[in-house]
Amino acid sequence: MASEAKAVARTVRMTPRKARLVLDLVRGKTIKEAQAILVNTNKAAASVVLKVINSAAANASNNFNMNPDNLYVKEIYADDGIRMKRYMPRAKGSASSIIKRTCHITAVVAEKE
Repeated sequence: MASEAKAVARTVRMTPRKARLVLDLVRGKTIKEAQAILVNTNKAAASVVLKVINSAAANASNNFNMNPDNLYVKEIYADDGIRMKRYMPRAKGSASSIIKRTCHITAVVAEKE
């Protein structure tokens, strides 16, 4: 019997640094608390993080028969994804590089004892 379930959102078009601001708000909270916090958070990452947490909770209840009322966010983190390299034209025929970062958001939920 598994004691935890996880969900991963890959290649989210957002920098990991901006995503971590939202992740720090919900780490260690119950699923209900985390959902309430994310619905009222005014950040672009909040909607993506909410989807990942809901997916991990659904995996826990459907695949591992855990009680959805006892779940909490055990781990949640954002890793670097791929980096898209683009160029912006500048003066005198030169160009500056632009790096468009992405991240992988991973959420692990577990049952409280």
